[in-house]
Amino acid sequence: MAHTPGSILFSTLGILIRGLCGGVAGWSLVQLVGLTGVAAALLAAVVGMVVATGVWVGITVLLRALGLVR
Repeated sequence: MAHTPGSILFSTLGILIRGLCGGVAGWSLVQLVGLTGVAAALLAAVVGMVVATGVWVGITVLLRALGLVR
């Protein structure tokens, strides 16, 4: 199945949105806790990935509930 330019654009936007949400959440937690260095980077990465995955699941469920994707 060929991907249309629109589907590529929406996929790219989705990746950027999820990454932004995860990055902001990870950075915010590190700032809140006051960590620096390697520990801060590891915590931010783990939190960022968990949040990004949660946002991905949430958006997918919403789009399926609205009937926009199968």
